[in-house]
Amino acid sequence: MQTRIQGTTMPVLEVQLDPNESVFAESGELSWMTASVQMTTHTQMGGGGGLFGMFKRVVGGGSFFMTEYRAVQFPGEVAFATKVPGHIVPVPVAPNSEYMVHRHGFLCATPQVTIGVGFQQSLGAGIFGGDGFLLQKIGGSGTAWLELSGELIQKNLAPGETLRVHPGHVGAFQASVGFQITTVPGIKNAIFGGDGIFLAALTGPGTVWLQTLPISRLAHQLAEYMPRGGGQAASAGVGGGLLGGIVGSMLSGDNN
Repeated sequence: MQTRIQGTTMPVLEVQLDPNESVFAESGELSWMTASVQMTTHTQMGGGGGLFGMFKRVVGGGSFFMTEYRAVQFPGEVAFATKVPGHIVPVPVAPNSEYMVHRHGFLCATPQVTIGVGFQQSLGAGIFGGDGFLLQKIGGSGTAWLELSGELIQKNLAPGETLRVHPGHVGAFQASVGFQITTVPGIKNAIFGGDGIFLAALTGPGTVWLQTLPISRLAHQLAEYMPRGGGQAASAGVGGGLLGGIVGSMLSGDNN
């Protein structure tokens, strides 16, 4: 198997498969492939916890189905492109080298890699629409490719060193890094329902990858230009009201 990442702003991962080699990804991730590659949809590949683990992943926003791309008889190529501007990061996975990745961060992996829910917490249903915060755990053995949006900042944390991060900017980190959702006190009123502002506390040792463009923040910025109802823009002053615009702008990106 040979791989290459092409492009800059919107990169694509091209995987060259020898006969009987394969990779898997969530259904719908395919960009293109040659005729010698066969697609097979599974419900258990990369489950990381069996049937219960798969249901947890679906509830958390993941996919119930995984698609395997296998070269049969002849070599083939399969490609996966990023959905938003960002980077593709290959990581080696082993029993002592596992990773936690934001809910949209898994792109594809070799067959022995597993995917499961590593962290899930509600961050105030009244503010975040009940979506909460979820991290996927990448384990097993092999290679996984992660999709991180925006520019990529890598931090190497020493033992006991803590970095406090806006949750939407958490792209991925080694499983050796401690992780906890914390609140910033002092902004507690009727609008926020006493939930405060949330930050992720990441404590070393280990490597952390931060992304500068959370998908939720991008979606919030684009929503201003989307038609709503009678064609009005969903901006702070049009359709949503002043209060909705203020709250929306303050919360943009908090739900990863």
